[in-house]
Amino acid sequence: MKVLLCEDIEKLGWLGDVVEVNEGYARNYLLPQRLAKPATETAIRAIADEKAKRAEQRKLEGRRLQAAAEAVNGAEAVVAAKANEQGHLFGSVSAREIAANLRSQGFEVADEIVQLPDHIKQVGTHAVTLRFAADVTATVNVVVVPEKDTQGAEKSTPETDET
Repeated sequence: MKVLLCEDIEKLGWLGDVVEVNEGYARNYLLPQRLAKPATETAIRAIADEKAKRAEQRKLEGRRLQAAAEAVNGAEAVVAAKANEQGHLFGSVSAREIAANLRSQGFEVADEIVQLPDHIKQVGTHAVTLRFAADVTATVNVVVVPEKDTQGAEKSTPETDET
């Protein structure tokens, strides 16, 4: 079934694109959610102006994302996590922690753009990709260091016994 997209839909198309989709996907999701309309000549003409506006917005957004990617490319995020003596983490470093660390350094990074190839469960340096857009990416180094256990040090101090 051919539909006219009324919104930008990731991995499907942009506003104003006429795309071929399965009938079930169109009838059960795209049409009820008002994300698409049946592709008719009238609908295509009506959406042409908005398509031009969105294309200009995408162009400006692409420039902004490219500038943000160039600024953060090669940056280093240091994350402290609890680890054992062999350097294995008791949990894993999440995309949220990496994004928060980069934001604290003044970079414009959303949690969703951090692309972890695998769970980070080891102390050391790891390369992580930030995907700002389909064709705009940056790479940052995430340095995982063991967190110092201050409570454990207090517990292990010998107490004097006055007996």
